Amino acid sequence: MLSLSPSMQAKLDHRATTFCHCWRISRHDAAVMGFTDHDRDLTFNGVTFRANTGLSASQVESSVGFAPGAGDAAGALSDESLTEVDLLNGLYDGASVETWLVDWSEVADRVLLDVATIGEVRRGETAFSAELRSSAHLFDQQQGRAFQRSCSADLGDARCGFDLMTPGFHATGVVVAFAGGVLDVDLSESFDGGFFAGGALTFASGANEGARCTLKSHLQDDLRARVTLWTPPGGAVLAGDAVLVTAGCDKSPTSCRLKFANIVNFRGFPHMPGNDRVIAYPSTLAPAMDGGSFFR
Repeated sequence: MLSLSPSMQAKLDHRATTFCHCWRISRHDAAVMGFTDHDRDLTFNGVTFRANTGLSASQVESSVGFAPGAGDAAGALSDESLTEVDLLNGLYDGASVETWLVDWSEVADRVLLDVATIGEVRRGETAFSAELRSSAHLFDQQQGRAFQRSCSADLGDARCGFDLMTPGFHATGVVVAFAGGVLDVDLSESFDGGFFAGGALTFASGANEGARCTLKSHLQDDLRARVTLWTPPGGAVLAGDAVLVTAGCDKSPTSCRLKFANIVNFRGFPHMPGNDRVIAYPSTLAPAMDGGSFFR
């Protein structure tokens, strides 16, 4: 239940009001933006909420229980801070959105209606639409470790513990050509083909500076690397753009041990029985099924 000040409650009780909506968007890169459906800019909490941006948002619907609520934010790509490149490069994925009801004649009278998280972002030729998820969507995410054969950590994260900036596991380069999701890059050193498959390519300059793309495949010819991206970046990729590529991991214990010498931090269960063990039945020709280890 919302807690309203007496002055705001009195204004809401009037037949004619001076209220508008404001949205405060906080991205993971610490960028903060404000938008309003009022006809002039408003400022509070250190943020200027820009008018005439074409942004509107629906209220997130919620229900009793743990089902995540959902809403929608739609707008035109008309404000200088809302760029197509940033949307496609995922800078708004997981961003926090605060929805405020504000008296535009006296911004001190305001109330926070909802806090949501941006989910899927869809775009058209001149507009975009972003899914707004309530905090309950966190209950749908996996918590804790997963019992699986492959490693559940991401290469380079805190659970993995491997430093991708270790010499021999990353390289800088310059884009030579780009077509159809395939990049030709001149690297600072040569690597075996496939070494960067499953790894990442981060743009260090150009229209996509800061964007990180996952690599589908990697071919190498001396210093020239040809890499295929799972998803192309949002901005134009031009010859001369600087990039950083980091090694890929297939999450197997073999790669963890031989490629990265990091088996001590392997976050999987490679010796767990498979489906063949589940459906197996006792046989004098098979190893004893007494609950002991199959690997000793």
